[in-house]
Formats: sequence, C-alpha cells, structure tokens
Amino acid sequence: MGAPFRVTVRRGPRVDRLPADTLEQALALLEAHGRAAAAGPGRQAVDLRVRRFEPVQLVAARLELRGPARHSGGVDVRGDGSAEAWTGRLRRRVITAQEGEDAYAALRRVLQSTSVEP
Repeated sequence: MGAPFRVTVRRGPRVDRLPADTLEQALALLEAHGRAAAAGPGRQAVDLRVRRFEPVQLVAARLELRGPARHSGGVDVRGDGSAEAWTGRLRRRVITAQEGEDAYAALRRVLQSTSVEP
C-alpha cells in the first residue's frame, strides 16, 4: 500500500507525483515546490488577436494535494509569481487568505481544520 497523501506538481508539460505519509509532510512538499516555481522564471504575456493574457492571468504551476477523506486542495502559482490556494476535486473553491496569511498558510489552515489525524 502506498502513502496516503500525494502531491502532484504540474509545471508546463512536466508532471511530478510525490508521495507523503502525513498531511504535514504533504503540505511541506507542496509549499517547497510552489515557492521554487514562484522563484523561477515567470510567464510572459500572451497576445491573441482578440485578447491579451497578462502573467497574473496565467498559471505557471499547479500544485495539487490529495489524500483520504476531505483532504483535497492545492495552490496555483501565477505567471507573475503570486499564488492562490483552492480546495475541491471537481469544483475548485478559492480560499480567501486571512490577514497575515499567504496562500500556503491559508491552504494549511483549511485542510488541517478538516484533519482526522491525531
């Protein structure tokens, strides 16, 4: 039997699947890879004939955490290096960060509040 949690990191055509034994390990993996993606080269604006997409509108990396029960969520790292946390498997719901929180802290708060781990 494999690890109960899995972090999937999608960056361009590359997809990495990383196992984790606990929710805390999975969140740490997700944050480390997300911060590395934000520190890397950003995305350039995309000009189409009828519309222009700015870097903040483009997802440079998508990090997803899946686990047992209600543990499903992730972080989208935008082309300008900003990050947005979300929950859900089929329908993504954006997590509103509270004062002093970044996207990773907001995701950690929401997922740990539904935790069944001791």
